[in-house]
Amino acid sequence: MVFTKKNWKWATAVAATLVTPLSALATNGMNLEGYGPIATGMGGASMAYDNGAAAVMNNPATLGLMSEGSRFDGALGLLGPNITSKMNGQPDAESSADAFYMPAFGWVRRNGSMAYGVGMFGQGGMGTEYAGDSFLAAGSGETVRSEVSVGRLIAPLVFQVAPNINIGGSLDFVWAGMDLKMALAGSQFGDMMPTGSQSNGTVSGSMVNTFGGALSGGMLTGVNWARFDFSNGSDFTGEAKGEGFAGKLGGTFKVSDQLTLGVTYHSKTALSDLDTDNAKVSMNVVGPATGGTPMTVNVTGKIEVKDFEWPQMFAFGAAFNASDALMLVADYKWIDWSDSMKNFKMTFTADQTQSDPLAAGFGLGGTSMDAVLYQDWDDQNVIMLGAAYKMSDEFTLRGGVNLADNPVPDQYVNPLFPAIIKTHLMLGAGFGLSKVSTINASLTYAPEVEVTNPGSPAVGDEVTMTHSQTNAQIMYSYRF
Repeated sequence: MVFTKKNWKWATAVAATLVTPLSALATNGMNLEGYGPIATGMGGASMAYDNGAAAVMNNPATLGLMSEGSRFDGALGLLGPNITSKMNGQPDAESSADAFYMPAFGWVRRNGSMAYGVGMFGQGGMGTEYAGDSFLAAGSGETVRSEVSVGRLIAPLVFQVAPNINIGGSLDFVWAGMDLKMALAGSQFGDMMPTGSQSNGTVSGSMVNTFGGALSGGMLTGVNWARFDFSNGSDFTGEAKGEGFAGKLGGTFKVSDQLTLGVTYHSKTALSDLDTDNAKVSMNVVGPATGGTPMTVNVTGKIEVKDFEWPQMFAFGAAFNASDALMLVADYKWIDWSDSMKNFKMTFTADQTQSDPLAAGFGLGGTSMDAVLYQDWDDQNVIMLGAAYKMSDEFTLRGGVNLADNPVPDQYVNPLFPAIIKTHLMLGAGFGLSKVSTINASLTYAPEVEVTNPGSPAVGDEVTMTHSQTNAQIMYSYRF
């Protein structure tokens, strides 16, 4: 999650629970492959053992497994995506968004049969950036980029209802931010219009009708490219913003001294539309109305990203202490992307007064455009397997694997949103500095995945995308 500077200062001051600020492309769809370096050292599995303050995003009931007292976590993470898009006859387009640094802080406490805390945590997101001379700019000459970030302010509460059972939950305040600088070739935009095949999405509304009338009436003979732009270019927040709520429930059951089971349910969010008054739609057009010279119509206005929600999620898992030194963990997670990522929908409403003479001349003030990009994501199944081996009282080694299916259909995957990673290989370690201080670290490698969007048969815009990642986290913990 990306913090505003104000949020960051506040979070630092109160040492809110483990935070993973993020404005990059996550790896289980839009989710991170795991939360906290203890979990990410073991495949992301976290349902049934004490994994520190990250419990507020994993399974809040595991806070009931921590030792009596308080715990402070301070972390730094690095997310390193490597994304390339290719189109026949065009130079490869490489995303320059390849390094994201993520500071984190957290505090939780167990007091008798109760555990609680307060958390500000990054859920995940997506992000890419391509140069203005890449084929993805569609001839506009301007940068193409995306940034999606979602975070939570979390209040967990856990009760030990029996010596071997913990039950807990949390109320989450959720906020989201988004930047988008997206270009469409004229053929792609035309395919989305009511007269096109609409194979990958649609555009409609009074603005589209105005341009359609100009095309059919002969004032215009073509649209060379179209762009949607709303971006502040900040590493801390997106231009379009929304807020809402969600919740979590969880439980742990200690079957024996060796085996613990865990389960959790995360609700779908209830976010407001993400909106900003600082947006622009541009279209490069040509025809008698432009004197036969290609000209760009710049329309300013407000944009709303409609019905953007984070999906519900269900997970369960087990932790087995095979010996005093060896712990084995395994989790399964189901993410309901099919409900929340059916379509990506935007509504642009033009300002009544337009400063661009072409926009005013075409009568675009006060008009609107509804744009829909089909997504049709599948539900995602994630299997997380890991182990921790205590080499000594001070040193623990960890390893794991995170196996997921790609939720994004090839037909609708977009170079701005290539959330296609499937497998993660993970290593981690914990170092005890003293009886109260510990350092944990993890390294994740996601091997390259390649997919091809066949595009629209009417347009011929086939694009192949490759995506790999190398991620790392390090965390200092202090118990008191």
